Amino acid sequence: MTSSSAPVREAVILAGGQATRLRPYTDTRPKAMVEVADRPIIDYQLEWLAGHGVRHAVVSCGYKAEVLREHLAGRTEGPEVTVLVEDEPLGRGGALRYAASGLRDPDSPYFALNGDVLTWFPLDEFTDFHRAKGGLGTLALAQYRTSWGIVDVDDAGAIGGFVQSPLLPFWINAGVYLFEPGLTGLLPEKGDHESSTFPRLAEEGRLFGYRIDGFWRGVDTVKDVKEAGEQIPELLGRAG
Repeated sequence: MTSSSAPVREAVILAGGQATRLRPYTDTRPKAMVEVADRPIIDYQLEWLAGHGVRHAVVSCGYKAEVLREHLAGRTEGPEVTVLVEDEPLGRGGALRYAASGLRDPDSPYFALNGDVLTWFPLDEFTDFHRAKGGLGTLALAQYRTSWGIVDVDDAGAIGGFVQSPLLPFWINAGVYLFEPGLTGLLPEKGDHESSTFPRLAEEGRLFGYRIDGFWRGVDTVKDVKEAGEQIPELLGRAG
């Protein structure tokens, strides 16, 4: 099997943030260990990756790293996990670059995930899209859902109705990526890739976006934990 058609077997997960907006959940644990519907976020992620053929995941952590390390050491299913601990905060771009140093095959593409994302979409289709475009990186994109209600009002000021938290015709970075190995060295050693590496690659025409058709939820606040905890059992129940 050639490298261009081989399945993606490795991934990195960023799990080092303090997540102050998720307190009190994160007073005693890192963000990726916050439980949603009685399971840590990272367990959902590792299970999803394993279901699409990922055999090895590198987890980069910092804040409350010992909690995450102990939990991962007790896992018996899913991909094999390597834990790397940041000696100092590196920023998201720096953390991605640092995590990639733990990959076993640095010459192959790999998935990258933010540690606060819950999602289910077909990674095989994501991979096919990425390879068809021929870029250095592909971002998964989620349709933006506003947290505010929308008022339907006409030019005369008459209100016709209300829509609570609708999806809007905009797309946001979903925190799931597929990177070619050549992208790793373009990530900053410290700092944010979204303000450095990504704009540069976009200007060069080497960055693409894959629109997710499936469940996606970022877990940033206490409200997100509650709402995701209600959504996920229903979603998994429908999936059988």
